[in-house]
Amino acid sequence: MQTQYFKRPEGILAYSDYGGSGHSVLMLPGMGALRSEYRYLAPKLTEAGFHAVTADVRGHGESSVPWSTYEIPAVGKDILALIEHLDSGSVHLICTSKAAGAGVWAAAERPDRIRSLMLIGAFARQVKVNSVMGALFWLMMNNPWRVRFWTMYYGSIYPSRKPPDFDDYIKQLADNLKEPGRFAASNAFGNASLQPAEERLSRVKAPTLIIMGTKEPDFPDPVTEGKYLAQHTSGGLELIEGAGHYPQTEMPKKTEPLVIDFLKRSVVQQ
Repeated sequence: MQTQYFKRPEGILAYSDYGGSGHSVLMLPGMGALRSEYRYLAPKLTEAGFHAVTADVRGHGESSVPWSTYEIPAVGKDILALIEHLDSGSVHLICTSKAAGAGVWAAAERPDRIRSLMLIGAFARQVKVNSVMGALFWLMMNNPWRVRFWTMYYGSIYPSRKPPDFDDYIKQLADNLKEPGRFAASNAFGNASLQPAEERLSRVKAPTLIIMGTKEPDFPDPVTEGKYLAQHTSGGLELIEGAGHYPQTEMPKKTEPLVIDFLKRSVVQQ
């Protein structure tokens, strides 16, 4: 998809517009990832009658670097500014991994802008991660071979199967992270406190759906974490059996119907 750009006071955000004339769906990936993480889901949403847009988090992908901060409220403000730029009124917001915290922040701060909220493999509160994964994360972020370690780790979060174009995606990701300032931006976003999101979980008013893979490696108990987030956002929970951190690319045929059904139900409810 052709890259489009939106200028913010400190830098530029990159996004792709997949077209469609229905309600807008804005999708953001997590730290150390590219917006093409939604390359399977976005076209399906357009086919289902939605207007699909994917965006890179500040400092990631084709968005500019550096920025003065990568804290959750700053990324949340980027989301709200991009919604205004798209002139969509309100959007269905889908956020994966660490971007989920920014999605919660945006939904709580501007409920008029968020039609529904979907969090996938979500980091949306301060939580103790798997000790092995925590040690691995530190090592990945603090060694001269960090890009190689990160891409190796990326393969581990697909426990059942990798998408057929996985090697191409990993090469694009590695090339991107080698660019000056990219890995530092990912590290800063990864280390950003989730307290601003955790404080706002109960303030989310939009219909909310949590999607978690049951083999999600980043949480000691992903099912319990999913239940917690669903309870505190008054939302629903869908578990993808055997999936890891990115079920929308690992098991698209199982994930896509859940996403589309939730979005359609959210439209009807409103």
